Parts: sequence; C-alpha cells; structure tokens
Amino acid sequence: MDEQNQTPSPTAAADDAHAVPGTQQSGADDLVAQLTQQVADLEAKAKEHYDMFLRATADGENIRRRAQDDVAKAHKFAIENFADNLLPVMDSLAAALADNTNDIVKLREGVELTARQLASAFERGKIVELNPVGEKFDPHRHQAISMVPSEQEPNTVVNVLQRGYLIADRVLRPALVTVSAPR
Repeated sequence: MDEQNQTPSPTAAADDAHAVPGTQQSGADDLVAQLTQQVADLEAKAKEHYDMFLRATADGENIRRRAQDDVAKAHKFAIENFADNLLPVMDSLAAALADNTNDIVKLREGVELTARQLASAFERGKIVELNPVGEKFDPHRHQAISMVPSEQEPNTVVNVLQRGYLIADRVLRPALVTVSAPR
C-alpha cells in the first residue's frame, strides 16, 4: 500500500500535468497581452511625440524664414524714411535751378532754406556733423591731412577742411582736419 501512495495513478498524473501548464499558459497569455498593450501604448506615444517634433521643426523653420524675410525687408527699406526726408530738399534745389530771375539775394535765400531743410533731414536721420576744432585729434573720428605749427597743445584740431558726419554714434565719414604740430 505504501507503494500505491507514492506512485500517482496515470489519470492523476495527467491531470497534474495539464493543470500546471494550463495555469502557466494562462498567466503567459495575460503577460503577452499586457506587454502587447504596453507596446501599442508606447508606439502611440512615440507617434504623438514624432508629430509634435515635426510640427516644432516646421514652426522653427517658418520662424527662421520669416526672420530672414524681415531682415531682408529692413535692409531693403531702411533708407526709405531718410529718402522721404530728402525729397523736400530735392524739390527746393529743382525750384532754384528753374528760377531764371537772376536775383542773387533770392537765390541765396533759397540756398539757405535748402540748407536748413537738409540739416533737418539729417537731424531726423540721426546724422550729426563733426566740428572738432579745438578738440584732441581722434583717429577714429578725424583724418589728419597735415600738421601745422600752432600755439595750441600738440595734436589738437586746428582747422576742418571737410566736415565729418556720424550716424547713430558711428562714423559715416571722418572729418578731414589739420592738426597742431608738436613744438
């Protein structure tokens, strides 16, 4: 009898063989289903992130292109405002050339008016005249043509031969000057 208790019957052994693998099979099927669902969820999230990446890349490209267009337009039309300020000056010069009266006083008044219009246009365009007489020579703002003996301190601007101009604190054209020589 002891032998019978230790050896399982053929049907009991078959039941045990089917019971354990069936339980393992069911657990494996559940695990595969979970993993399949996780993969599907991760693929959906990856697709969503890829779509977001493509949109962000396209937005960045659009912003870059618009910025380039804005810079190109700014370069192209930067002088428009200044040119608009110069039109009255041109009108005055044309009127002066069309005048045939030979009245020197009237011509001089017209030239003075035109010079004031031009000075006003320069002011609106932030163009400032350099008049460095009496200032120390600055090679960034002045161009020395010659040195002359003078009672002033050496390297002081004595005379301006051609006016210089700044535009927004940047030298547009240096002033041509003569400078005092060292004694």
